[in-house]
Amino acid sequence: MGGSGDSGELGDSGRYTVISADGHAGAGMDVYREFLDPAWHEEFDAWRGRYRNPFRDLQGDGRTRNWDDERRIAELAADGIVAEVVFPNTVPPFFPTGQLLARPPSSAHSYARRLAGIRAHNRWLAQWCGGANAVRRAGLAQVFLNDVDDAVAEAVWARENGLAGILIPTTPPDATGIPPLYAPEWDRLWEVCQDLELAVVNHGGSGSPDYGDYPAATFLWIAEATLFSRRPLTHMLLSGAFARFPRLKFAITEQGAAWIPPLLRQLDAYHAQMASGRIGELKYTEADRLPEPPSAYFARNCWVGASFPSPTEAAARHELGVDRYMWGADYPHDEGTYPYTRESLRRSFHDASPEELRAILAGNAATLYGFDLAALDALAAEVGPTHAEVAEPLATVPEDSNSPAFTRS
Repeated sequence: MGGSGDSGELGDSGRYTVISADGHAGAGMDVYREFLDPAWHEEFDAWRGRYRNPFRDLQGDGRTRNWDDERRIAELAADGIVAEVVFPNTVPPFFPTGQLLARPPSSAHSYARRLAGIRAHNRWLAQWCGGANAVRRAGLAQVFLNDVDDAVAEAVWARENGLAGILIPTTPPDATGIPPLYAPEWDRLWEVCQDLELAVVNHGGSGSPDYGDYPAATFLWIAEATLFSRRPLTHMLLSGAFARFPRLKFAITEQGAAWIPPLLRQLDAYHAQMASGRIGELKYTEADRLPEPPSAYFARNCWVGASFPSPTEAAARHELGVDRYMWGADYPHDEGTYPYTRESLRRSFHDASPEELRAILAGNAATLYGFDLAALDALAAEVGPTHAEVAEPLATVPEDSNSPAFTRS
């Protein structure tokens, strides 16, 4: 990592290799049409005529950051970043809003339309992350959880086309007809992902219920969004999937990190109490109890993509395990660290050792997503931050940044 050796010092370049574990990209609508099954073109054209862009970072000059190779690579390099894990950003065909916010399709026709839409995105993404840019990008194929067969097929397609993993949405608790992540039906998908060495990734932002048309609805959404986004980690830990598939790799991204150690302690305590056969008035058998404590599965099977971490969020790495923690910029979002990545690293990681930083900034993401660190080290030798830069505490935060990296303790 970062040209490092076993001594804990930096390599010859004296610079860190930085991989962002959280980047967002997508094509423009006209380009998506080129990747859409022609059977849907007529319906797409009608939908496109009614579509209105809902996001500020997809409007005006900033929107080209989502697909313009020259601009994106140059801006990331200026910020010290040489590679990224790519999540969706632009709205795929037939979606009511962005993938990370849209509720799951609720009818057979809406599912068919939106499945065609994410497949168009996935095919664009495989091309965009391939070729000369393959060393810099690890793309994640979107899948729906409405149909196990379709999800498995898309995972197989993702591996065959060079993508690094699949992105699974969070199912809202009021959605019907979708098997929950802890259902045994998903073992087929987990087995495929384990065998193909595909990461299974969940990104924050989805999973909230429909709050209805009430004055408090939008406030309730933002107040409770993290509550629902965090459910997949608990569901996967308690499902037994990691016991059945010990090589399965699961990651959560842009959901913070400091909340996880208390959750693991709580789940481990329940696991220990189950050994007595009871928790309060509830009875449990040995069949109800996981072979190992949930924290053991987290330590072996799970990673955290901590986007724009504040000092408090950064400190969580010590209890989570430095080998489980990945840093993310969230480029090109308004709350991301660009163009102040060096400043954000100084604020949150000035006291970290070179060994820790090599893992957090590059090594862990390379392990999970399959980046070629030797190739990235050569790129980072020109643009990566030095240890001296990161080790200098940040005295003044940038006034024009909206990133939580600078607004939270």
